Amino acid sequence: MPKESTLLPSESPTALFGFELRRHRKARGWSQMRLSRAVSYSVGTISMIETARRSPTEDFARHCDEVLEAEGALMRLWPMVNHASAPPWFRPWLDVEATAEALRSWEPIVMPGLLQIEDYARAVLGGEIGATPEQVDEQVTARLERQSILRRSKPPLFWTVIDEGVLHRPIGSPNTMAAQLAHLLEVGQTPRITIQILPFSAYCTSGLAGGFAIASAHGVSDTAYVESAGVMSRVTERPEDVSLLTYRYEGIRSEALSQRESLKMIEEALKRWTS
Repeated sequence: MPKESTLLPSESPTALFGFELRRHRKARGWSQMRLSRAVSYSVGTISMIETARRSPTEDFARHCDEVLEAEGALMRLWPMVNHASAPPWFRPWLDVEATAEALRSWEPIVMPGLLQIEDYARAVLGGEIGATPEQVDEQVTARLERQSILRRSKPPLFWTVIDEGVLHRPIGSPNTMAAQLAHLLEVGQTPRITIQILPFSAYCTSGLAGGFAIASAHGVSDTAYVESAGVMSRVTERPEDVSLLTYRYEGIRSEALSQRESLKMIEEALKRWTS
């Protein structure tokens, strides 16, 4: 383990979290083994988080905060850590998404991030040029943590339109694709998630420029996130931008299959990946 002096809390939010975790643990006179028993995480995990070699999950931060009686200090740091692994232009969207009451998305290339399983997300993020295993691990963790909004007692309404090609584009292994489509079928049965497939037969071209999402919440203007080759992606609140994307979304959705028909198409696509 690196010496404590080598961990500088000013280096990054992850380093600050590790520094504070270790400080609260030692204030109680606990060893990493004692904390491991209390929170049901391995000593190795605790060591890597304390030395900023791994980012904590929300559950980890919450459990440590409770058992160490940190009075919310660790939980207040966690959003900073969660945002740190995201590109700067994407961080505003994380705050918008977390407080949204309704989300609408269009995905022409890959599965919506909020519905990706771990193996699928790892295959997508691992394909980024120059990405290290550590960076991929952090990004996968952050993506899965984003999905916690769909597990709330009252999650946001989530409507997503997915291009048919996404069901057939191989991402990861056939087993990964099969598991991903099975997950779509499962979440598609929940009352606050609507999945629609835009079929090839629609000949729709209005969404080919890239994916986007629109977030709505009571009392604030809608906000949109627009994907375009990664480096060009952006978050916007400009009324003219959001209005244009809303019209585009409704045009795409008008060409999509119904929820029932979409789930049938997903079932058929799943057979391909399991045959």
